[in-house]
Amino acid sequence: MTDSAGELNLGLLLCISYRAVENRVFAALADAGFDDFTRAQARIFQRIGPNGTRLTELAQAAQVTKQTAGFLVDQLERAGYVERVVDPGDGRAKLVRITPRGARTIPIGAAEIALVEAEWAEHLGLDRLAEPRKTYRRCGKSPIPTDDRQQWAAPHRAVPIADDPAAGGSLTLLQLGSTGSGTNRPHSANHDR
Repeated sequence: MTDSAGELNLGLLLCISYRAVENRVFAALADAGFDDFTRAQARIFQRIGPNGTRLTELAQAAQVTKQTAGFLVDQLERAGYVERVVDPGDGRAKLVRITPRGARTIPIGAAEIALVEAEWAEHLGLDRLAEPRKTYRRCGKSPIPTDDRQQWAAPHRAVPIADDPAAGGSLTLLQLGSTGSGTNRPHSANHDR
């Protein structure tokens, strides 16, 4: 996964950065007592909308089979993070909805993300940290069709990052949560659940 000069390719570098943030979020959640779920379960959880989401939509958004999504939701439900409720718009269907216990994880994850970004800003400088944001916002405008962008972000976690009707509408950025503590966490490579 290197280029002709032996450099890691951009996709891999982005993945490594994402994984570093994800490790920190999982460590913060474990420190807060939420250590009983996996990364696979989290990828389903973070796609649940504020009023609930149907299992088939979760499977599609997480790019897994309906059976896999169902298995992961079963585990999250047993742990108390989600519940299944009747869809008020269609009494025959069920929605997966975040429980109060699940909702308590969101500000913890968001606080850790904010802490990581603050550390990166201190290390790199605000200007250097701002440049990749601008660049990747532009990347999201053309190479990825709108439908593909939308499947990566649940409505309650999607944060508007640009509104450019000339480029085909607005873009969103997936966040893993929002607001909270702010204590320094050690970097951990051993939270790969």
